[in-house]
Amino acid sequence: MAEARGPLAPYRAVLASRVRAQTAYRVSFATDLAGTGLVSLVELAEIWVLFHNVPALGRLTFPAVLLVFGLAELTFATADLLVGHLDNLPTYLREGTLDVFHLRPQPLLAQLATSDIALRRLTRILFGAGAVVAALVVNDVELDARAVAVLLVAVPSGIAIYTAMFVWAGGAQFFLVHAAETTNAFTYGGRYAGSQPASVWPGPARVVFGFLFPVAFTGYLPALLLLGLPGPDWLPTWLGWCAPVAALWMWMFALGTWRLGVRHYQGAGG
Repeated sequence: MAEARGPLAPYRAVLASRVRAQTAYRVSFATDLAGTGLVSLVELAEIWVLFHNVPALGRLTFPAVLLVFGLAELTFATADLLVGHLDNLPTYLREGTLDVFHLRPQPLLAQLATSDIALRRLTRILFGAGAVVAALVVNDVELDARAVAVLLVAVPSGIAIYTAMFVWAGGAQFFLVHAAETTNAFTYGGRYAGSQPASVWPGPARVVFGFLFPVAFTGYLPALLLLGLPGPDWLPTWLGWCAPVAALWMWMFALGTWRLGVRHYQGAGG
């Protein structure tokens, strides 16, 4: 058997072992996939129940909000698959097992990002992609060059924004340790806010999720661009093209927080 080579060979070997371990028990794996898909279905049902009582929300109808939901679900679920397991960092800090990662020659963040991979999250990615396709059909969006350009800008930028939010939350855990719910309010709360029309957000949420953690760029603004709808005065539609800038800001914020956190960490004393 040929030996894997290259600087990424150790990471590929670790990830391959994680995949084999999770797919070894097929019934359990299938149950995990179904359970994760059920969560996405329930979240979509919440939106449907809401629109069953009102014709429009934030000037968007249910088919339009389905596009917002699909884009947010697709990008968040992909980021969750890639780095969502950074949520385990508080456990490593409390148990002192993070010191083991410092003994290895690879970067700490790269090791933590490849320390686990939850394949059950693939269901949410497929669900989000299916919601986007369904929304494009029911909204009669023509897939011309402009629409394809919007998707090519929005999806990678959305994944980058949510991935950076997980990294930011990991960096903040070096200071919070026992208050993971604080950062979860922004990461998972941000995902929930990102699946709703930003035009209905109250004032403080506009600042937090519109610009500090720019989740409005993951679903709402790309949907407005695709549908040709106007945005609110504080968030015009053309800002959707600036999603890469929002992703760059989020990564600068996340890496700054991460570096501060790593420097703050003094070890577990073991």
